[in-house]
This record gives sequence, C-alpha cells and structure tokens, in this order.
Amino acid sequence: MNNLKGRVWRFGNDVDTDLIIPARYLNTSDPKELALHCMEDADPGFAAKVAPGEIIVAGKNFGCGSSREHAPIAIKAAGVSCVIASSFARIFYRNSINIGLPILESPEASKAIAEGNEIAVDLATGQIKDLTTGSNYQAAPFPAFMQELITAGGLIEYVKGRLASN
Repeated sequence: MNNLKGRVWRFGNDVDTDLIIPARYLNTSDPKELALHCMEDADPGFAAKVAPGEIIVAGKNFGCGSSREHAPIAIKAAGVSCVIASSFARIFYRNSINIGLPILESPEASKAIAEGNEIAVDLATGQIKDLTTGSNYQAAPFPAFMQELITAGGLIEYVKGRLASN
C-alpha cells in the first residue's frame, strides 16, 4: 500500500467539497453511489473515465468548503488511490486520513505534473516520481501512525483491527 502508481487527473485551485461531491447527492452515504457522482460538477465524465489506482493532482486549497466526509469517501470509492495538491483544507485532510485516503502536499509536484502523466508515489518516503518526464518531487511522508491508519483502510477499520487483536 505504500507504493502507488497511476495516471494523473488534473484539477485547479480551490476545488471545494461541492465540486468533489455536489450537495444534491448528500442524501446517501453509500460509497458506491457517491463514487458515481465524484467530481461531477468539475468534470462531468470523471466518474466514468477514472480507473482504479489513478491519482488526482490539484492546486492549492483542495477540499475547501464544508466539512462533509462524503468528499473523500467519493474520491476513494471512485478508485482514486491518492490526491496530491499544493495544499489541502485542514478538515478535508483529516477526513481523508480518517477514511484511509492518502493525500500529499507538494507545491512543486502540483505545479509541474500534467494530466495524463504516469506517476509513482512512495507514501513512506513522500517521494513522487513523474514516470512520463523523469522528474522527482518531494512531499512530507506520513508519520508511522498515519501510515497505519491508511493501510488499515481508515480510522474505523484500524480500531476494529486493534480490538480484534486484543
């Protein structure tokens, strides 16, 4: 789970939670249903085009707006393996970790990586390699405890696993 590889989907600055999952779909918490509408108002065909393991690269302030957990759930359920941005809204950052969606802050990667490029991400070291161009970028790696949460599939799954092992 520490090494990810996938094709890039690009989004700009200030992608708010309404663009990630429009409010008209908040009457469900079913991840499969949310995935069908992921990024619908930013790219109407995104959910049908994105393949499992692909990666979103965006600008600054990704996930701003409301604090709904539906947004990272929709992204993860759509098959996106990781989000890289220049910066994230703090509540989106925490919600993402809580549901097991890896997100990395790297202003340099955010600016340089083009849509359609193939990239490799090492979550343990924070290294991002653009396999298309050969360029390398650095993000802060996740601390060990956050890596455990992500590997477990989020906070709830982590706690379930801990309880089961006791």
